[in-house]
Amino acid sequence: MTTVDSSEQTYTGIDDLLVELKDGVLHLTMNRPDSLNSLTAAMFRTITSTLEQAATDPRVKVVRLGGAGRGFSSGAGISDKDQAQKSEDGPESVLTAANDAARSIVKVPQPVVAVVQGPCAGVGVSLALASDFVIASEKAYFMLAFTKIGLMPDGGASALIAAAVGRIRAMRMALMAERINARDAYDWGLVSAVHPAEELEAEADKVITTLLNGPAVSLRKTKYAVNAATLTELEAAIARETEGQLVLLSSPDFREGARAFQERRHANFTDI
Repeated sequence: MTTVDSSEQTYTGIDDLLVELKDGVLHLTMNRPDSLNSLTAAMFRTITSTLEQAATDPRVKVVRLGGAGRGFSSGAGISDKDQAQKSEDGPESVLTAANDAARSIVKVPQPVVAVVQGPCAGVGVSLALASDFVIASEKAYFMLAFTKIGLMPDGGASALIAAAVGRIRAMRMALMAERINARDAYDWGLVSAVHPAEELEAEADKVITTLLNGPAVSLRKTKYAVNAATLTELEAAIARETEGQLVLLSSPDFREGARAFQERRHANFTDI
């Protein structure tokens, strides 16, 4: 890999995705706390472009991915405002941006630590599981909520989660859309560690410090080797998810599911 001259490089985030490089740690913070950090196309694209820049920046030793407020991420936004923006961007454009963000987390050479303090749902689970360490609070939970609104998992979730917990548990998460609490997630192998909420930041800092003080080249080659061995189906999974999700995004069941979510009621799916 070619390393670029980083002396003039700066990192620029957006209002909804804060970016800061400090003492070797590149902080990416999803910043829509009022919606539990629901994700937009612009946020996905900022994650991707930032990590592509970081990949050749020797100043970046570790990446920390987190969310502002009480949640990690509720997944792709389905509010009226978010849906209007998706209509403008086009569903394929938004889905591509989400997939690229998950890919970028897997592909960036530096270790990525996801710090999950609360709810982690939808494609937010994909971003967390694309990371190399998932440090969770006891208050966290993980939920593939897609089928509740007539969609299917995306962002590489069908490969990322199966690689972590196996087919049967991945199928349970994907089909049943259950909340998996932090302790069960740890027992399943979905997360690296679970800590009391008041200790989460300190424990995450310990992991990050260990990585900062570790042999950078060794860590990068190790990350590549493990991902190459365990995520062999990631690209094929993303292709299958994209094909299926584009059909579902144009279906009456998704429109009904999104309305039901906004109206806080059970969806009346018609299977059309």
